[in-house]
Amino acid sequence: METNLKHLLWVERYRPATIEDCILPERLKLPFKEYVKTKMIPNLLLSGSAGVGKTTVARALCEEVGCDYLIINGSDESGIDTFRTKIKNYASSLSMTGGRKVIIIDEADYLNPNSTQPALRGAMEEFAGNCSFIFTCNHKNRIIDPLHSRCACVDFTLKAAEKQVMAAAFFSRLKGILKTEGVEYDAKVLVEFVQKFFPDFRRILNELQRLSQFGKIDVGLLSQLGDVDLLQVVGYLKAKDFAALRKWVGANDIEPVVLYRKLYDHAVDHIKKESIPQLVLLLADYGYKSAFSADQQINTMACLTEIMLSVEFL
Repeated sequence: METNLKHLLWVERYRPATIEDCILPERLKLPFKEYVKTKMIPNLLLSGSAGVGKTTVARALCEEVGCDYLIINGSDESGIDTFRTKIKNYASSLSMTGGRKVIIIDEADYLNPNSTQPALRGAMEEFAGNCSFIFTCNHKNRIIDPLHSRCACVDFTLKAAEKQVMAAAFFSRLKGILKTEGVEYDAKVLVEFVQKFFPDFRRILNELQRLSQFGKIDVGLLSQLGDVDLLQVVGYLKAKDFAALRKWVGANDIEPVVLYRKLYDHAVDHIKKESIPQLVLLLADYGYKSAFSADQQINTMACLTEIMLSVEFL
């Protein structure tokens, strides 16, 4: 079942298998190439926004070196029981091939900072001779300092001068994928996909696969990208129309970070100058909460409700 799913998902089918194939600036590739060359993987902390390739790099690194590895999703298994069972048992056992083992802990910023993360500190030292750890995270400030100090930290954030080059590389990769899949596309529309979701390559690929069912990626599909109608949202907020706002949130599958960013970017157009600082504080607060929320819709609605009650509009 898992194999079939991987075959169906483009993000898995076209996941780079080598460090060289990963779309990254050369300055980020160099240390990973060196690890492949020396066949030695140290403890690593890979940080950066969603979809930039952290997990792909970790997997490609292990595959090229040829070591046994285990992937654990920190957002699904964040408690101390995961450490006591999966992590400790795997790290303490010998590799089937006789080589070094690696544990990749994806979304490690979700691991409990009061139990699981401190426990990992000791495990990294106890099993240093047998097992390396690779942590990936979106927010490195949520990883405790003792883990930082035991890892080589790599920040996947792109510099301004690198963004255009990486976007062009994404565009070229996407053209090849669509050609392989036999999907017609409008180059200008493909550029808009990249501009809208960059640098989240995973999101771009998922959206393209979803829309490929229509047979052609053209301008007619742009309206289906789920963009935020900010004027409509602001209208409900300004009118304090809670019922309409709740209906809008329920009907639109919008990622909170996209909505919050758009409110922030266009605040000066819709909100009184003296209220903008309050808006910024609310967006930062609920943006943080969204990472831990069990129900994103309720969290988003709570944010918009507080904005409605405490922010003054033009």
